[in-house]
Amino acid sequence: MVEELKQVSVDVPDVKARRFGLIVIGDEILSGRRQDKHLSKLIELLNERGLSLSWAKYVADDPEQITATLKDSFEIGDVVFSTGGIGATPDDHTRQCAALALGTKTELHPRAQELIAGRIQSMAEGDPIKADLKTPENQHRFKMGEFPLGSDIIPNPYNQIPGFSIQEHYFVPGFPVMASPMMAWCLDTYYQDLFHRENWAEQSFIVPKGVESTLTPLMERIEATFPGVKVFSLPSVGDSSKVGVYAERHIELGIKGNANLLESAWIVLRTGTEALGYAIHDISISE
Repeated sequence: MVEELKQVSVDVPDVKARRFGLIVIGDEILSGRRQDKHLSKLIELLNERGLSLSWAKYVADDPEQITATLKDSFEIGDVVFSTGGIGATPDDHTRQCAALALGTKTELHPRAQELIAGRIQSMAEGDPIKADLKTPENQHRFKMGEFPLGSDIIPNPYNQIPGFSIQEHYFVPGFPVMASPMMAWCLDTYYQDLFHRENWAEQSFIVPKGVESTLTPLMERIEATFPGVKVFSLPSVGDSSKVGVYAERHIELGIKGNANLLESAWIVLRTGTEALGYAIHDISISE
């Protein structure tokens, strides 16, 4: 098997892949008071555009933790979406932490000021007291427009209170109803040239009673031989409510990556698995 792998030649497309990451900020997520919906939604938005999520992190409403996380993410050069903590209550720290991570300060963004003022006026419904921008309550609302110097705004179609972006980091509210269209806008505005660029594909089969330690050397050799192809293994203890191979211990074994690279790797994965003495159960669409 090793000799066979050495003889395979693969042309890898000259495509510089961009990595996308997600930072979800909020004590309510970590405590379980609210279930995170941002992760699944961003994965969906990326997949619709032929992109994929590389990593995700959950962070508490702790300024030191947020600042450290953002400082690290600014340094690695990924495209990062950050949700939560951009309001104006005492537990909202993201705007200030982003500035600290960049070694700068926050300042009221002129366009954000206009949008927040417009929101205040529309919510006042003709009441001159509520519409007075100089009241302490309304002055406090303008804090939501204080962003790190050099930031651009992200429009919020839900209530017009904008998010902000800086150095390919996109900061949106913690409310999914607002965050989802804002993340979609960022992708469509800044990254259309990356859409469906890698022709991503995935294939897998079931290995009944498979043992990961036995299959791992084969997986490692395939990844070393076919740059751009990833091999994955999803073990299961079985489900007694199902029938056939799914009722007993099994492994879903597969490859993913640029579709142009998968054909040769797929053949080697199948023949290599069978050479180890395993049967292969192909997955049908109905399964």
